[in-house]
Amino acid sequence: INDFSYLHTNCFELSIYVGCDKYPHESELPEEWENNRESLIVFMEQVHRGIKGVVKDVHGKGIPNAVISVEGVNHDVRTGN
Repeated sequence: INDFSYLHTNCFELSIYVGCDKYPHESELPEEWENNRESLIVFMEQVHRGIKGVVKDVHGKGIPNAVISVEGVNHDVRTGN
């Protein structure tokens, strides 16, 4: 579903597996968190990279369904309502 969402919507979804056990027991979760905490926090900080903003008209109103293209990237995105 992640590839479909990225290609056909404005939603970029991720699935992150940090071990071989997809459903670890509840008692194992604190250790899993400690083993992966720093790398997950660094990963979440990456949200501040790249281009972000609001597409507005000359009157400051948002423009719904505007197409945003980046040269060299073969994936346009559209603004929401």
